This record gives sequence, C-alpha cells and structure tokens, in this order.
Amino acid sequence: MKPVRKAVFPVAGLGTRFLPATKAFAKEMLPIVDRPLIQYAVDEAREAGIEQMIFVTGRGKSALDDYFDIAYELETTMRARGKSLEPLAATRLPPGALASVRQQEPLGLGHAVWCARDFVGDEPFAVILPDDLMVGTPGCLRQMVDAYERVGGNIICVQEVPREKTASYGIVTPGALDGALTEVRGLVEKPRPEEAPSTLAVVGRYILQPEIMRVLDNPTTGAGGEIQLTDAMAAMIGTQPFHGLTVDAVRYDCGDKAGFITANIALALARDDIGPSVRAFLADLD
Repeated sequence: MKPVRKAVFPVAGLGTRFLPATKAFAKEMLPIVDRPLIQYAVDEAREAGIEQMIFVTGRGKSALDDYFDIAYELETTMRARGKSLEPLAATRLPPGALASVRQQEPLGLGHAVWCARDFVGDEPFAVILPDDLMVGTPGCLRQMVDAYERVGGNIICVQEVPREKTASYGIVTPGALDGALTEVRGLVEKPRPEEAPSTLAVVGRYILQPEIMRVLDNPTTGAGGEIQLTDAMAAMIGTQPFHGLTVDAVRYDCGDKAGFITANIALALARDDIGPSVRAFLADLD
C-alpha cells in the first residue's frame, strides 16, 4: 500500500459569495484571525505527512503561490529592524513542495481534481477544500491517513447533516460500521431531502486512489451541469475499498459568510492572547 504523499487543493473558485472583497483577492487568502484559510489547509496537510501541495488555480490567484514563497523585501526589512521572522516560518515550504496547475474553465470539482493528474501520477492522494476549516487534534487529514493505513482504498470525510440540507452535499449510502468508519455502498450528489439515502454527508477532505483519474478522463456532467467528483467516486465503489470516516473535529464552512465569521470568533476565543478581550466584548453585547 503506497503512502499518501501528495495533496490537491482546488483553489480556482471565484469567491462570488464574498464580493466585493474577493474582486481582486483570492478567497483562500481571507484571514481567520491572523492566518489565511490556505495556511490552515496546508498546515493540516503537513501534519498528516503530505510532502507536495498541488494547487489547482485560476486567473488572479497568483497570491497563493506568492504567499508560500520567500518575501525578500519584507524579510530584509524585518531583520534590519530587529523583528522576529517567526510569524513567517509556516509560510515557507521546502523547494519542490509546491506545484501549481491552471483550471482554465470552472467545470466543477471533478474537473479541478483531474487537472492535477500529471502531478498525482500513479500515487494515492488527498484532496483538501480550504473552505472547509476543520479544527481538531490531531488534524482531520491526520485522522484520515491513520484510517487509510489500516484499511486502504479510498477514505472520505463524512459528517451528519440535517435532512433539509442534503441538497447541498454529496450523501452516502451507508453499509457496515466499524467504529468511526462507515462502509460506503453508494454516493449521490446533492439529493433532495426526500430522496437522500442517509444524512451522512461528504465534507471537504478525501483520500483517493489514482484510478479515479481514469474515470475523470471520460467525465459526464452531473448536478449543476458540472463534472462532479462525487459521481466519479461513485463509479469506483465496488472495485476498491471505500469508507467514510467521521472525524473528531469541528467544521466551519468558511465559504459561507456566517460560517466565516463564526470561525473567526471561535478561533479567537481559543487564543490566550486575544481570547479574553473578545470574550469581554461578546459579554457586553448581552
């Protein structure tokens, strides 16, 4: 069983739900307290042993590559002023650890993952959606890698959602249970509540075998007229082991304005340096 060494980050989205802030600004650079969303995602990947980050980008997303590059002028100025470079340490990736490829058209998540096929090659790989901020110890992907090393195949992160919200997710047809692992017998993209096979939803973390790229070589359009990753995964069920893992983590949907604000408050409250001030402000609102 090959180790999971690579992770694909689909970051080509236009961020229209956050306009006008994202008109000239990658949504993945929106900060949660003092770190952008993409930093949380990359930190989670590194904790899980990922060695190469593959960004699937679009036009106007060069800031993502720049963020993980050396900032020569900034660092020189900070040194000259006697300031510590420690806040920048996590933004430095080793040479060769970051690769980028363009998704030239917004054709769906399945198409975005397929754009990374040459970098993935014949290895299993992770997919991380930075909009889904997962907070847990160990990190969400670390938990998934641990499960993968036990059962192999394909692992998707799943969480229970209210039935009225199934039309916003890929939904699992569940099989046998093994602790936090659920056998995946089927997947349906964005079913209506009355047609959903369960309320177990796929959220933004995946470990997939490279054979999924062969499925995506001959795609069909699904929900929303897009090439859906869920449909490609569904085509592989029965040919390889497939499990959903309910992780011990809190999910914040930072592609949604309310979720983004909630994440900022929650992570600020958890910090020793600013938590007391934020807590006092919230108390004054009552």
